[in-house]
Amino acid sequence: MTDNLNIRFAQGDDAALAECFTAHGALVRSYLRRFVPQQEVEDLQQIVFAEVWRSRHRFDPARSLPAWMLGIAHKRAVDQLRMRTLRTVPLDVVADPAGDDGRIDGDGMAERDQVRWALTKLPGPQRQAIELAYYGDLTQREIAERLSVPLGTVKARTARGLRRLSDILILAAA
Repeated sequence: MTDNLNIRFAQGDDAALAECFTAHGALVRSYLRRFVPQQEVEDLQQIVFAEVWRSRHRFDPARSLPAWMLGIAHKRAVDQLRMRTLRTVPLDVVADPAGDDGRIDGDGMAERDQVRWALTKLPGPQRQAIELAYYGDLTQREIAERLSVPLGTVKARTARGLRRLSDILILAAA
């Protein structure tokens, strides 16, 4: 039965797509719930099945259809997460703001001290990436070269660090 579904699906049988959705829709939905909020699961599931159908020519009927579909689901979930607006700390909080008279005002110093305190709470690699970017004034590519790590690693460390930094500052303010 499964082999037959795999072959019909790969050949572009419209009825096979409906059977595929019936047979594996709950699995895909359950998998997506691990990555995205509940309110996004159904829409993302539709995106996954649309791509599954568009990409059917790449599917090998001798392989597992559910595993292949979950691979696509994983990629779409990651894309969905990347599209989100990240909560980050505004750059003006990190800088030393000057008042109208050119002197640093007290509120700005307190915020700066709070950010520096929050930075100490981050894991070393995340803190290092953020400090090199904002205090060292380096680009992510320059940071990657200096630390001898891939550019994607620097981007991930910076994004995770800024999210965590934001969370720490929000908790500290509460």
